[in-house]
Amino acid sequence: MKKIGFIGLGIMGKPMALNLLKAGYELTVYDIAPGRVDELVKAGARRGSSSKDVAARSEVVITMLPNSPHVREAVLGPNGVLDGAKPGTILVDMSSIAPLASKEIAAKAQEKGVAMLDAPVSGGEPKAVAGTLAIMVGGPQETFEQVKDILAKMGSSVTRVGEIGSGNVTKLANQIIVALNIAGMSEAMVLATKAGVDPEKVFQAIRGGLAGSAILDAKMPLALKGNFKPGFRIELHIKDLANALDTAHELGVPVPLSSVVMEIMQALKTDGKAANDHGGLIQFYEQLAKVEVRA
Repeated sequence: MKKIGFIGLGIMGKPMALNLLKAGYELTVYDIAPGRVDELVKAGARRGSSSKDVAARSEVVITMLPNSPHVREAVLGPNGVLDGAKPGTILVDMSSIAPLASKEIAAKAQEKGVAMLDAPVSGGEPKAVAGTLAIMVGGPQETFEQVKDILAKMGSSVTRVGEIGSGNVTKLANQIIVALNIAGMSEAMVLATKAGVDPEKVFQAIRGGLAGSAILDAKMPLALKGNFKPGFRIELHIKDLANALDTAHELGVPVPLSSVVMEIMQALKTDGKAANDHGGLIQFYEQLAKVEVRA
């Protein structure tokens, strides 16, 4: 399958689409922000006039959008993917949305002969640019096999975890772990700094031990520079944690630590930091302790 449509060219979607172009796929793109489309057209993509138009020209349609309502609108709404898709088209939603929404959209797609996968990603903008995202996929095995090579052009890890919706359940688990890791890093490094110990030396001392993690290696160097330019915005992590809390409550699963981190992120949002990178969560602790963790 060579003809791919890509809808949603934000922080993550744009570099993902560029990697598909570099891999030689014929790409038609659409975004509600025309300037983003212009950038991809300059790189060799074809301009789509709507989600419907993109689907009509594609064998595989990828959506990369902020949340469940945006995916519903792009797929099920007027001039949406299902208005343009032919039977046999494959829809791959790489957004991070509620698992139940994935199941609902997939059911509507199936009625039109369109197979769907939910395939959210982890790794943030740096790994989107590098094409080394972790991609967690839910949906039929046969459909997964048809698009696995395409997904591999955007990620270094592509794993089918179960049926439709399970990709987003996996992403919720991922986002809980990421949020709690950032909170743990923040508490520890603010404590060390307040005690008068160089946080950069603390980082170097612990990163090779049991406390070391991909999160520590990715976020601590940025915190030491006070660089909270978004790779993944706090407001988007709030969205993911909201979906995680809703899903957990529906299933009767206790998530007290996630609830606490959610409130910390909400406090930062209220303080005007919603567009900061989620590593900027450390600022909550810095403000309370009246100390900045900097190299």
